[in-house]
Parts: sequence; structure tokens; C-alpha cells
Amino acid sequence: MIADDQALVRAGFGMILAADGIEVVAEAANGEQALAAVRRTRPDLVLMDIRMPDMDGLEATRRILAANTPAPPRIIMLTTFDLGRYVYATLSAGASGFLLKDVTPEHLVAAVRLIRSGDAPVPHPHPRELEVLHSLAKGLNNAELATQFQLSEATVKTHVARILSKLRLRDRAQAVVVAYESGLITPGAGIPPAEDELTLRTINLNDEPQGQIQLARPARKPALHGAIRILRTVG
Repeated sequence: MIADDQALVRAGFGMILAADGIEVVAEAANGEQALAAVRRTRPDLVLMDIRMPDMDGLEATRRILAANTPAPPRIIMLTTFDLGRYVYATLSAGASGFLLKDVTPEHLVAAVRLIRSGDAPVPHPHPRELEVLHSLAKGLNNAELATQFQLSEATVKTHVARILSKLRLRDRAQAVVVAYESGLITPGAGIPPAEDELTLRTINLNDEPQGQIQLARPARKPALHGAIRILRTVG
């Protein structure tokens, strides 16, 4: 099944798959239609666009996989943007993989067959790697991470490198952004309270040349207490 709000994308992907002997049993233009089509046709696999009107692909994916139906479909998320936060959100929603819409016909067919067979083109982060990402986003450098998890710094660096690779991130700065935007870490976590002034905390990127990320919390406004905004990358 193909769920995408662009008719040309649905038609194009459908032709590519049909030419390789893969039957497309249904199409949908938004998340709500995707839910209904899955219930009606019980597909083996769904190509699901992330951004769609009314209900986006991430929410549709969560609902499909939470329905506790026998043999739920595997889901590959589609997006125009190669952003690490979408990769993380995709895996968190329970999807089996992630593809860009400019994928070649050969890669599309190969990914569909691979996912349908039970494999995944995007590796899932290990639970320990998610723990490291959570602490990294709170500002811990490699030495502090090593102390917290009772690991060597070399092992911590390996975990960080695998996180960046699996989530397709360029650097630790992007990892911090992904952790906050995906909800892995609650805004305000790890930031000491401030009573009378703006609290500014610099996230240590562990001596990387990319610089540092600064996070600020406006303490004078109760409605915004605990809220963190990512301001800018400096350095």
C-alpha cells in the first residue's frame, strides 16, 4: 500500500513496484485514509509519507502498529528531507525503515523486498546508545559519560559514533537537537532552576570543532518555566 498526499508520487511508485511484480493493493492521500485502507486490505507493507494533511504518517504509523491486529504490516516511511530527527521519529513510531522520495527505482524495489522479508535498511539504536544520547543531550562530555555509565572513554566514543551513524547525523550538535525535538529528553531536564535571571547553559560538544549549543530558559515568565529553546550554534 502507498500513502502519500501527492498523486504523482503514488502513481510513480506504484508503476515502479508493479513493473517488478509487487502488487499495490491500496492508495491513501492522508493518515486517516491510510488507517482505513490498512483495515480494509491488510497489506504486507505500507509506504507511508511522513508529511500528510489531517493526520501525518508518524501518527498513522503509531495507530496502525498499536491496533494489535494479527500480522500488522511493516511500514517504510517516506520523506523529501534527509533530516536526522525524521529518522529517529520514524524508528520511535515503530516503522521498519526510512527512505527518501528521490530513491532510485532499483533501491525502492530492493528496500520493499528487504523490509517484507524482515530486515531493515535503517538500524535501530541499541538501548544503551539511547541512554548515551539522552545524557549527551543534557550536556555531558565523553569523560562524564564514561563516569556515569562506568565505561572507558573509548567505548563512549564508539557509542556516540554509532548513534550519529544510525540516526544519520553529522555531529553531536545535531544529536542534541534530535534528542529535544523527538521528545527523548524533556525540555528543562538537566538545567538548574533560576529565580531572578535568564539561565544560560552551554552544552559541551566534547572538544569538537563544530562549536557549542546554547540553551536558554526564561525564568521570569511562569508560563514558560522549564521550557528550553535551542538558540544557535556558535564557534
